[in-house]
Amino acid sequence: MVRVEQLSEDEWQVLRDIRLRALWQSPQAFGASLARDQRFQEQHWRMRLRSSQWFVARPGLGQEPVGLVCMIAEPGSPVDDRHVVSLWVDPDHRSQGIGRALLQRVADEASDVGATTLSLWVADDNDAARALYEGFGFAATGASQPHPRDAARSELRFECGLMRA
Repeated sequence: MVRVEQLSEDEWQVLRDIRLRALWQSPQAFGASLARDQRFQEQHWRMRLRSSQWFVARPGLGQEPVGLVCMIAEPGSPVDDRHVVSLWVDPDHRSQGIGRALLQRVADEASDVGATTLSLWVADDNDAARALYEGFGFAATGASQPHPRDAARSELRFECGLMRA
């Protein structure tokens, strides 16, 4: 049973390690680069944990994380929207429900703070990620933008409505 846990600021090394692993294993999926993130010092990782919510998925108690996701209030977005960034699952653990569990945790946290939608950007050629998002209930909005690291590619904006209790 996968466990999804929110990281505290004191767990900055956990965030650093899985984030660097994600950038190394799946560089095409991110707007950031491994070289850039490798230069970050402890204070940067702590700042990330203070300014946004980061979650990791572990396949069991005490096991190393195999998945990562972040939730932010995206600048310029409506106050009742939360934005999903940096979703990643280790290739050896894909198709096991980990990505969905990470999305569910973010959806629950977003609902808890009064959000009514989740949004995200996904590379137009990342079919596996699009299938995960669409299966969760995200739909393309029609908005697109150039990929941050490769102008020959584009990103598509997706949104998902959240159920309120």
